[in-house]
Amino acid sequence: MIDFHTHSFLSDGVLVPSELVRRARVAGYSAMAITDHADESNIETVLKQITKVARQLNTDRTFRLIPGVELTHIPPKHIPLMVKKARAFGALVVVGHGETLAEPVEPGTNMAYIKAGVDVLAHPGLITEDEMKAAVKKGVHIEITSRGGHSISNGYVASLAKRLGARMLLNTDSHAPGDLISDERAERVALGAGLDKDDFRRIQENARQLVKKIS
Repeated sequence: MIDFHTHSFLSDGVLVPSELVRRARVAGYSAMAITDHADESNIETVLKQITKVARQLNTDRTFRLIPGVELTHIPPKHIPLMVKKARAFGALVVVGHGETLAEPVEPGTNMAYIKAGVDVLAHPGLITEDEMKAAVKKGVHIEITSRGGHSISNGYVASLAKRLGARMLLNTDSHAPGDLISDERAERVALGAGLDKDDFRRIQENARQLVKKIS
């Protein structure tokens, strides 16, 4: 399993980063990004801490911890600058908190993140065709999520992404130990979203290629 969307106690997760990594390794993960929630108030501090942990833990080359961030509930007009700041402060993966049906996200957020060139658009809800086409052009990965609540639009998102040729990733949005999943569970989430086994293999390859790109 490779997971580009997880949270530690640096935002609203329950584990310190090192324990989150340890539990992920036991669950069979080969790589993961810790992408704690951030906005202007905490982005520098969060990325400084995650980057420090990554330097320590990545001395063991059997597992890759990727420092990242999930930009969350940011007004669309501020998103381009925040994406630039995230990269300047060391985020190798920038996740945009998309227009999930489970939360009151401001309209226009999906397109703002896509145009700003985030790596992953998380739980994008009822993403439009124009937004999905823009994601394809910008190379933004579209998330299929195992997270309860956010996952209610998985079928819609997967169908549109497949039809328009968008690159998909399957992430957990983990906040607690029980949120981490195995490859077998990830495949079941993909199948439950209406994808097939070949689609899931492409999702896995997308994840491997993104790890290589940022290595």
